[in-house]
Amino acid sequence: MKPVFFSMTILLISYYLSDEHIYTYFGLVICFMLWAKTVFHAENGLSDVFGRAVLITGCDSGFGHHLAKKLDCMGFTVFAGCLCPEGLGAQSLVEKGSDRMKVLQLDVTKDDDVSLAKDFVQANLPEKGLYAVVNNAGICDWGETEWSTAMDFQKMADVNLFGAIRVTIPFLSLVRASKGRMLYVSSIFSFFNCLNMGAYSVSKRGLEAFADSLRVEMASFGVKVSIIQPGNFGMATNILPKKSPQDIWDEFDDARKLTFNQKYIEMACAYFNVLCTSGFKDCSMVINAMLHALTAPKPQTRYQLVSWRDMFFFYICPFLPTCITDSVFSVSSMYQKRKVMLYS
Repeated sequence: MKPVFFSMTILLISYYLSDEHIYTYFGLVICFMLWAKTVFHAENGLSDVFGRAVLITGCDSGFGHHLAKKLDCMGFTVFAGCLCPEGLGAQSLVEKGSDRMKVLQLDVTKDDDVSLAKDFVQANLPEKGLYAVVNNAGICDWGETEWSTAMDFQKMADVNLFGAIRVTIPFLSLVRASKGRMLYVSSIFSFFNCLNMGAYSVSKRGLEAFADSLRVEMASFGVKVSIIQPGNFGMATNILPKKSPQDIWDEFDDARKLTFNQKYIEMACAYFNVLCTSGFKDCSMVINAMLHALTAPKPQTRYQLVSWRDMFFFYICPFLPTCITDSVFSVSSMYQKRKVMLYS
């Protein structure tokens, strides 16, 4: 119903926007596309989940943790990969889950962990095999490029990009055998170039390129590949780390201290700390999208999960000229203050 409501809103706005028919035609096109999308994905979902297994990475907390619990309740056999299997999140899955819940050690940056995980999964597969892999493990950090090092970019990519590749390749043959699903948790920052999110955007854009290529290859085998693009779920996942201005300032050399005003550092920290406590407060929208991607006969290739207020912009953002998307920052109060503060 949401896409239909959204499309009708666009149509009404376009009708009253001008006497020119082109605006109405534009609204009709968007309305038709969203309506067709709703109809196309309205089929009944997967019903025989018992005997099917799903591997999920990053189940210590956040999306992976909630998805593991949900799939277990639905009847799937769940292999919940955790960075810390003795931690509170992993132990909660063990204590509250059924005997189908299998918690295993899985650091996606370590080849040995991935190899041992595959051995464990193969030894404990139910009768219908491995149905899906959900590449959910990820980290996030913020900071301008000149504040960062190549190692900061590498650390981000090693989890968000190469971690998913490291898990995908050895498990792909098992998913292919069941004609199952591959899911990749990306972000709106894969296509939206936000100030201070360069390293994160690089890792997520690379992840989507990998998933897109894989989707084309796997189509011949009946394997469906979907990408999840969450917006701001900072409060729901606690993924964005909080930093103090002094910590950042102390890492600067003299040259960077001359370029970046300490007041700007304080303002940037305050801005991102607010982001940590804003946005969606629970994971339900993302979990529902993941469930659709796993169980629908015709899952979407991408699930963009943002607020109604941001939906229109992020839907059209990938199609807008770069000069327009870049100009968005010109209306940001922080961006304007930053320009004034630099070198001062």
